[in-house]
Amino acid sequence: MKNEFEWRTGRTCVYKMFFHLVFTTKYRRHVITKVLLDRMNEIFKETMIQMKGELLEFNGEDDHVHLMISISPQTSISNLVGKLKGKSSYVIRKEYFDVIKHKLWGDHFWSPSYCVVSCGGAPLEIVKQYVKDQRTPPSELQIERSKRFTGKTRIDGKWEPKKRKKTAP
Repeated sequence: MKNEFEWRTGRTCVYKMFFHLVFTTKYRRHVITKVLLDRMNEIFKETMIQMKGELLEFNGEDDHVHLMISISPQTSISNLVGKLKGKSSYVIRKEYFDVIKHKLWGDHFWSPSYCVVSCGGAPLEIVKQYVKDQRTPPSELQIERSKRFTGKTRIDGKWEPKKRKKTAP
């Protein structure tokens, strides 16, 4: 879209519809890394194109993601959410199972619930900036540097002192 705030047209309607979606991981586990976040962005963009919509902004933290989307009024939000969560869960579990298997179990990546908010109350630029400014999970390199620097490791979202191996005298 040249100007993402232009009126859009369907066969029988003219519309400007924007939604803010939030998906959380199952049990609110800290599973999402920078690599997973980048892959999810690709998956969500591809799915939105398939659903004849547009992903305007995407970001997240280690236990949830935010999407700002534009879709046609003919598209059911619950159907769209099912497609977004279903496809992303399938691909993430298929490609990154070794990364997430110790944090999640069963066939679930996302919590079954979601949040959807129409973006008509606040100026769209403010909503976009809010989504864009989400704290991004650290990269693997940043995590390793932090571990070496602090002598601590992150276990289930909490920093714990590293257990030192005892050496024989």
